Amino acid sequence: MLTKVLPADAAAIAKAAAILRGGGLVAFPTETVYGLGANALVERAVAGIFAAKGRPSNNPLIVHVADVAEAAQLSSAWPASAKQLADAFWPGPLTLVVPASPRIPSIVTAGGSAVALRVPAHMVAQSLLRFCGLPLAAPSANRSSSISPTRAEHVLSSLEGRIPMILDGGPTPGGLESTVLDLTVSPPALLRPGLVTPSQIEAVIGPISRQASTVGMLKSPGMLARHYAPRTPLECVAGDGCRAVQALVNQGLRVGWLPMAEQYEQLDVANGVVLAMPLDPSAYAAQLYAALHTLDVSGVDRIVVTSPPMGDEWLAVHDRLRRASTIL
Repeated sequence: MLTKVLPADAAAIAKAAAILRGGGLVAFPTETVYGLGANALVERAVAGIFAAKGRPSNNPLIVHVADVAEAAQLSSAWPASAKQLADAFWPGPLTLVVPASPRIPSIVTAGGSAVALRVPAHMVAQSLLRFCGLPLAAPSANRSSSISPTRAEHVLSSLEGRIPMILDGGPTPGGLESTVLDLTVSPPALLRPGLVTPSQIEAVIGPISRQASTVGMLKSPGMLARHYAPRTPLECVAGDGCRAVQALVNQGLRVGWLPMAEQYEQLDVANGVVLAMPLDPSAYAAQLYAALHTLDVSGVDRIVVTSPPMGDEWLAVHDRLRRASTIL
């Protein structure tokens, strides 16, 4: 299969919509990462996502819709908390897990009774949803468990020959996947931290649980122990990371290093690669996956990440780094 990469103009969006209406797959940008979309209401179309990604069937999908009204139609019960959160954060990087409508095929929910829904804010995603007139099941547009794509070239390197089209909308601004909140339990449970913080959610609906149950069926993507991971072994280290990096260099390893910018600006690590990361959590999140993609193709033997600060605004970054780590 030839994979076309097209600038996300009106003509390309029209072509993408035609592919989706025909049961095919299209990768497109959102404000978080690039998603791999298919008609969420047709089982065969959704099955194409699992085949292209090599995704396990027990890992549910997020359904992207154009507006709140469409989201409510795909739920068998739209709670008051969903309306409050939608009013506060949609369009935007918050996914709400609610009871699923019978219209949703079980392949989308991994056999469960709840569906994950969100309204993306990205202009290309919104245009595509409105043009095709379909809810789109859309996980990240990459092979399963690997680094999520924040640029069209990341999608191409992972899925070339597996999907017909990629809409190139440039780098995604958010850089990390959406926050996922389960509204089918009381109190609501944080299933995956993301760009909307728990504190922001609690300011709208009150206390939530930050410890989601891992027993039984998964209700959300992003809950597997290993996810968002480069091929190169990655470890996170406390402190400034110098000793850990030096120890690896002394072993003759070529190291890719992500230190914090305040600690290091220009370093030469024995022909390794050093990419200083921003001190601001939003900027760090926006750059993290792109930095990991760069290191993963640079030929380094090991990736070392100096652990960023703790705190609510860093929760999603720590979650992704923990799931990407192969050396604990």
